[in-house]
Amino acid sequence: MSSYDFVVLGAGPAGRRAAIQAAKLGHSVLVVDDRSKVGGVSVHTGTIPSKTLRETALNLSGWRERAFYGQGYRTKDNIESGDLNQRIAKTFEYEVSVLEHQFARNGVQTANGRGAFVGPNKIAIESICGDARMTEVVDAKKVLISVGTKPFRPDHIPFNSTNVLDSDTFILQPRMPRSLTVVGAGVIGLEYATIFSALDIPVTLIEPRERLLDFMDAEIVEHLVHSMRERGITLRLGCTLTHVHFSESGNPICQLGDGRLIGSEMVLFAAGRKGATGGLGLDKVGLEADDRGRLVVDRATFQTSNPDIYAAGDVIGFPSLASTSMEQGRAVACHAFGNPIEADDQKPPYGVYAVPELSSVGLTEEDARKAGIAYECGIARFRETSRGHIMGLESGILKLICDRATRKLIGVHVIGEGASELVHIGQAVINLGGTIDYFVENSFNYPTLAEGYKVAALDLWNRLQVQPSSEDAETEGVAPEETEEDAGQAVRRAAA
Repeated sequence: MSSYDFVVLGAGPAGRRAAIQAAKLGHSVLVVDDRSKVGGVSVHTGTIPSKTLRETALNLSGWRERAFYGQGYRTKDNIESGDLNQRIAKTFEYEVSVLEHQFARNGVQTANGRGAFVGPNKIAIESICGDARMTEVVDAKKVLISVGTKPFRPDHIPFNSTNVLDSDTFILQPRMPRSLTVVGAGVIGLEYATIFSALDIPVTLIEPRERLLDFMDAEIVEHLVHSMRERGITLRLGCTLTHVHFSESGNPICQLGDGRLIGSEMVLFAAGRKGATGGLGLDKVGLEADDRGRLVVDRATFQTSNPDIYAAGDVIGFPSLASTSMEQGRAVACHAFGNPIEADDQKPPYGVYAVPELSSVGLTEEDARKAGIAYECGIARFRETSRGHIMGLESGILKLICDRATRKLIGVHVIGEGASELVHIGQAVINLGGTIDYFVENSFNYPTLAEGYKVAALDLWNRLQVQPSSEDAETEGVAPEETEEDAGQAVRRAAA
């Protein structure tokens, strides 16, 4: 029986980061994954292929240039399914080769097969060699469960791998339907709905909730909804899908709870995912997943109720981001081998790669109100910046939220081109406890979209000039004279 210090079940973002970190600490590591190539959901059917599809769609459709050349402008007149698949395949090969090189360079061993617990600290790896099934049992001092998720597939949806698809099947061989219905307006559903709308495919989006992306700032989401409606995406919010049947021609027809019918050439069901924990033999080590296949862990250490077994990534639920999964994996490896790292108490940045892109870090307006923080907001519109005009951007905003009493930056919310990149400037200022004075007092490359930070900060500064009366300020514990003097110094420096 082979023995390892650390066995990782699943080669996604959490698993691969944990494996490499443990190897760098000098421990023997085995990564077990049932896919033929490493990378997990992120590389095979999630983050990498979906974002590659987005970039391909925007490039081939000429989406970014239409403000100058008209709505009829195309980089390629007839976009076909093969055009989409070609770039995804190239990106996939590159990502896999990078991961394989990282594992080899750090001495991480891999096994292609399905791993399952057969007892305390013992894992059976079942693999297929030709027509034969082979099982190897290995001993593991510490184990990380990072098997990720799989699409939620309710029994009443007639999935057929042809024109009623889940998100994993959909991205494996993306096609160009004449019309598309997307069920579920979470992150995945929104991304695919807006990507195919950019390809000029009629899209209907069905969502039982009345509001989209309730974890993001409401004003930013309203901007997204306006953009979607302007482009002709049909939104059916507050509507439930009761069943799907087929027309005489074989096309799917979605029936809503209110009786309405939606016909299209293809249906993408993207209403949730569940942890891929079935078949792991969790009962053999005293663990149990919830009804969505997720595991409960101590969020400080990522240990399960069994101290030798950890779980990280999408399998433990929200926030289910590749970026946070990587950090969770690193934290697991460090804790498991006596090198604990301090957990980051800052909120992670969120990125939604819809068209347009959204990204957010820190508090939303709703969060600030719930926390009882007196706050103010400043806005910069991309179309009003020189770089935005040069790029032909007709929409997009950058929104800053600051604590009114201290002028500390507490939230950054962006929608538009490059949102997921721009947000990190604000993230650094928030994590370092900075104020909006940083943006007012410092210069930015010109012309850039990042200059929007200065525009939004100056908008904020103007709003902060409206001060409470002396009595009100004293009641709130604020010294108005000091606040006004600080503000005056900031604007004089900016003017100079």
